Amino acid sequence: MELRELGYFAAVYEERSVTAAARRCFISQPQLSVSAALASLEHELGAALFVRHRRGATPTEAGERLYPVARRLVDEAMALKATFKSPRPAEPPLVVGVMRAVDAERVRELIAALAGELGGAQLRVVGDAEPCDLRLVSRGLLAKGEAFTPLWSERFVVALPSPHPLALRATLRATDLLGLPVVERCHCEYARHFPRGKRRVEVAAVAASEEWALALVGAGVGIAIVPSGVRHDAHVVLRELADVRVDREVGLAHASKQALSTVAQRALAAARRAFAASSRTPRRRSLA
Repeated sequence: MELRELGYFAAVYEERSVTAAARRCFISQPQLSVSAALASLEHELGAALFVRHRRGATPTEAGERLYPVARRLVDEAMALKATFKSPRPAEPPLVVGVMRAVDAERVRELIAALAGELGGAQLRVVGDAEPCDLRLVSRGLLAKGEAFTPLWSERFVVALPSPHPLALRATLRATDLLGLPVVERCHCEYARHFPRGKRRVEVAAVAASEEWALALVGAGVGIAIVPSGVRHDAHVVLRELADVRVDREVGLAHASKQALSTVAQRALAAARRAFAASSRTPRRRSLA
């Protein structure tokens, strides 16, 4: 039994998906690596660890029993490795500004890639309006003179309370939204693209992040226009608009590469590597 296999198992358990676990572990061919590791573990333990289905993977009873042990062993191995790792020469910390209205899972992937490259102690995360070396923002929020390194793109979709009548449809049209109360997001990159017709949109609430917007949608306060990558629970459904397609590009805003510090240049290269696979094959989540 190898620690690598246990690490892949723990990632699948936490992500509930082989593909998401592979992306988190920066593996380009999940079926050849993660699936093989799981099969090896299951053979050695003599028990199935997951039930595979269209939406991902659900742990079996054996998987539930194995997870706390696997998590502890993997964490202890990483801590042991860090104890004997030779310290790098002192470098100034990298300060990354992150806008609020961004997919938390993608942010986690980015921070993990940067921390892996630079070391956690060399990384600080602040709001995107604070002084920083790199800013994670959408292209539409670039400041004058900033360069932009795109990392991923995502489509805007409609978030509806799950009991809403429109949730019964597979797709919607922009005119279906007229007259409905709306939960606005503070970063309204999409607003100019969605026609409002003769009837004014009733703004029921203003949310500072997608998480707050979806919480209000799930409570029945109104609908919201959000990026398709946001996490949502059973109280919310996401639906695409058939007649309006609006995408936003999210990436790192920064000074010209010549003006970046060595640390910032390394971080930028690590971010590009981490999201290279997702830029070639955009991640799609179920909108149900």
